[in-house]
Amino acid sequence: MMEFVQPIVGFFVLLLLGAIFSENIKAIKIKFLIIAVVIQVVLAYILINLTFISDFIDKYLASGVQKLKEASDEGTAFVFGYLADGAPNAPFEVSNEANTFIFAFGGLTLIILMSAISALLWHWRVIPILVNALAVIFKKPLDVGGPVGLSATANVFLGQVEAPLLVRPYLASMSKNELLILMTVGMSTIAGSVMVIYTTMLSSIYGDDLIRHFLTASLISVPAGIMYANIIIPSDTKTDFPSDNTDKMYSSTMDALTRGTQAGIDIFLNVAAMLIVVIALVFLVNATLGVLPDFQGQPLTLERIVGWIFSPLAWSMGIPWNESQAAGELLGVKTILNEFVAYIYLADNSTYALSEKSSLIMLYALCGFANFSSVGILLSGMTAMVPERREDLIAVSFKALWAALLASCMTGFIVGIL
Repeated sequence: MMEFVQPIVGFFVLLLLGAIFSENIKAIKIKFLIIAVVIQVVLAYILINLTFISDFIDKYLASGVQKLKEASDEGTAFVFGYLADGAPNAPFEVSNEANTFIFAFGGLTLIILMSAISALLWHWRVIPILVNALAVIFKKPLDVGGPVGLSATANVFLGQVEAPLLVRPYLASMSKNELLILMTVGMSTIAGSVMVIYTTMLSSIYGDDLIRHFLTASLISVPAGIMYANIIIPSDTKTDFPSDNTDKMYSSTMDALTRGTQAGIDIFLNVAAMLIVVIALVFLVNATLGVLPDFQGQPLTLERIVGWIFSPLAWSMGIPWNESQAAGELLGVKTILNEFVAYIYLADNSTYALSEKSSLIMLYALCGFANFSSVGILLSGMTAMVPERREDLIAVSFKALWAALLASCMTGFIVGIL
């Protein structure tokens, strides 16, 4: 009985959690909520369940990701030597190969390569063609303007700050609803460069078809993000441009290569620094909590506390209640720290022993930039683009964080019922 009751109750709870923060519940358009959910279900079904689609993605994208990783290792090894690949090329005898992997050199450097390649593909009009084709799926059915549809769709390939750059001339005239959509979708998806990093990081656990899951998660989170933004700030105002945006981000191939590489370095340093800081802070918080008496026979930790807060949300996604504490911890870690740390925790399947279905739901639910540090990144980036809209951006920023978290959870829910 519960297997039928939980999805129904969970679905309405996820919608209600957005509606209770709505500025005007009566103005919410049920029609577009239904359309957004239908688009999510259809896209997820096509990408996950249609064999010829999934086989194509697994065969070509998965092998492409592997080649990109090998190319990154080649360049990293030239610069950093054996630090890039550990034991195989170490100039000394290695007693424990499991401890030779250095994440900064063996994993994170792929971000730099992917950022440069993404910039090249954008300049060569490959990504814009894909973005414009996908934007058709979202613009009319979800009743959003051209700039919003373009920027929202671009988040599947670009970062949360790079995507709004595509429609920078239109940001000043956008409504608060449209600014909320841009920020929400930016935080409910992950960039293509980071997608490749997570694929290589977790492929040993989830298999070679991981790139398909991440691509699906980012795609179906776009309509979910738009839906929740329209729930929280309903509006009929739409900013449009007369034709497709043709402004060039880069002046030449070399400009794209150098600026893409520089952006990759910035992301690399930011991710590395954030990992050092947030993992250190978690350690310090847990050390402080360690002086308190045990609760229910276990030490009190930050992970347990956020697990209690987020466990009802995990249950609403379709996670069994006996696993909702662990899943809630992962959601809390993603929100308070970032999804990178949450995925590292998820990879520890001895501590977070989730069932196969729950692991898949969490794989999708964690796939997004919805965390407090992203709020700061988006605010600083978009405020620099349109300083005159600073107050409006601040006003919608934490609403965007909540909407993006719910959008990622709805994505996990949709995958769970499929």
